[in-house]
Amino acid sequence: MKKLLILIPCFFFSEADAQEVQAVPVDKMNIIKTNVTAYAFRNINLSYERAINQWFSVNIGFGTMTQGKVPFINAFLKDEDEKRFQNLKVKATNFTIEPRFYIGKGYGKGFYFTPYYRYSDVSSNSFDFYYDYDAIDGNTYQIPLKGQGSTSGNSGGLMVGVQFFLTRSQNLVLDFWIAGAHYGSGKGDFTMTSDYVLTPEMQAQLKKEIENLDIPFVDYTVETNANGAKVKVDGPWAGFRSGLSIGYRF
Repeated sequence: MKKLLILIPCFFFSEADAQEVQAVPVDKMNIIKTNVTAYAFRNINLSYERAINQWFSVNIGFGTMTQGKVPFINAFLKDEDEKRFQNLKVKATNFTIEPRFYIGKGYGKGFYFTPYYRYSDVSSNSFDFYYDYDAIDGNTYQIPLKGQGSTSGNSGGLMVGVQFFLTRSQNLVLDFWIAGAHYGSGKGDFTMTSDYVLTPEMQAQLKKEIENLDIPFVDYTVETNANGAKVKVDGPWAGFRSGLSIGYRF
């Protein structure tokens, strides 16, 4: 009788746990999503999440930003520096893989945290750049150049978020990326060519002008020659993530 009394509450607790697990149907293990907030920055994107078990899933995402103005360019370039980059446009692609660990009801529902890997590639159009050359005769001459290049980066990070099922059928999904950040390294080359033959003095001033741009989160070196300049990107690569995705579960 004592053993029976001990087993009865255990039975009820196990039944409650089973009902909690089964509250999320496990016959729908796939989710297709798109981050709707990213479209404000010309970022067309799609991701696929596959639940492996109750607590673990894998999310793979791809995004491409169509060619256009650099987002938030005023945040890292002064107004006078931004004016040097006339008609500058960029396009970008990224690929992200996220192993997700759920701490809520699971099977793709509730709070989660995810370490992730991201590959990014950014390239520019053929843009115009100029700098003011202070000649020894006391005059200032505007020297135009044509620029173009690309850079790519590999980074790893951590993000926390929460995912909801919005309908009774639990087909419509809302995925809120609360906050995430990644850090890694990037490499690339940008060239700037001039129709003028640059003297050593002109090259020295051009090198100084580009170095003084002081673009944040990016390390770069500048080499100049009689035809223009070459900018080599080789250093840290950092970024942040937040957004709101809508998806379909099947």
